[in-house]
Amino acid sequence: MKPAAPGSKNFPARMIAISVPGIMVSFGSLVIFTFGAFVKPLSERFGWSRGRISLAFTLAALMVGVFSPILGRVIDRIGVRRVLLPCVAVYCAAFTSLALIRSLAGLYAAYAVMGIVGNGTAHLAWARVISASFDQRRGIALATMMAGVGAGAIGIPPLATWLVGAYGWSAACLILGAAIFVFGFIPPLLFLPEIGGLSGGVRRTGSFRTVRGSRVFWLLMGGFFLFSISVNGVIAHLIPLLTDRALSNSTAALAASMLGVLTLTGRLLTGALLDRFQGSWVGGSFFAIAAVGVAVLSVASAIPAAYVAAGLIGLGMGAEADLMPYLISRYFPMDSFSEIYGYSFTAYATAAAFGPLLMGWSFDQFHSYAGAALALSGAMLAGAIAIGSLPVYRTPEALTNK
Repeated sequence: MKPAAPGSKNFPARMIAISVPGIMVSFGSLVIFTFGAFVKPLSERFGWSRGRISLAFTLAALMVGVFSPILGRVIDRIGVRRVLLPCVAVYCAAFTSLALIRSLAGLYAAYAVMGIVGNGTAHLAWARVISASFDQRRGIALATMMAGVGAGAIGIPPLATWLVGAYGWSAACLILGAAIFVFGFIPPLLFLPEIGGLSGGVRRTGSFRTVRGSRVFWLLMGGFFLFSISVNGVIAHLIPLLTDRALSNSTAALAASMLGVLTLTGRLLTGALLDRFQGSWVGGSFFAIAAVGVAVLSVASAIPAAYVAAGLIGLGMGAEADLMPYLISRYFPMDSFSEIYGYSFTAYATAAAFGPLLMGWSFDQFHSYAGAALALSGAMLAGAIAIGSLPVYRTPEALTNK
């Protein structure tokens, strides 16, 4: 079947339709939301400490940070399809190979490979597709695409927990790997055409060398770094954190799913608000809400507090994924969108590498997550201030009428 042409009437709707399941099983969703479900089973099976297991997540995140700018530059030059399909194929094979690991070296190698190709399967690639297809409604379009992450956050934690309990962690890896192939590889293979430059608005030009000297770029980098180190640290250890406090596995999984529900809600709400208000105001507000959620989680020992914390964190996560590509598309050169996005994701992924490691180290040293979670809440609040202090940009209407 020939992929739909970018100029066809139904092209934007088709891109939304294939991006949602693609992002749902991408590295940015499936790997993040399944990691917590494998921590205890791997520790019990092989006797590895949680800190050593968490290092796998750290390696993956570091690889995302190193390779995102490279993938972004390649996407800007040869198009999305030629990057996304090979990346998904390698990612699928690496995740499936987890079923065969019997050593920490094997675990680290699989997660490192997934990190290398990770952003080519996720936000970096799909945000370029959607930003090329929409201008006036870009905020809600990006939010709808990112709803795939919310859908993954809702369904993947309980699914992974159930699969591990019912069939074991090896079989769970095989089943989830098959889902990556069915939902992440086949739809873009059949329906995604090659997409080059962005359309709509003003085609501002410029190189990353020019961008990196701007105050706006560094505020964005700092804001997303601080948010990422907090939210990724908490999510990676959410299930073990709650079960350590005498909450059941089902309760912890439900809290993770609630986080996903609120992520989806926050994502759609953020998208709608971005098309009406300044993104800095929207982002700063949602990041501050999530900071409160992490603070609550640091002391949560009862079911209501766990659910409230997960819900507040989910709202903040909903804003994060929409904000990064949207703000980049409004502040910076369109012809370098993917490369700039890649460098921004380097900051995000580097922080994501150390958040889970910090949480795992805290548990190994103090047998508690409380102190680390409270510190991460402060980091997230600082990120909210950084994003909220961004300057005003021109509205989509002003860009179009220029």
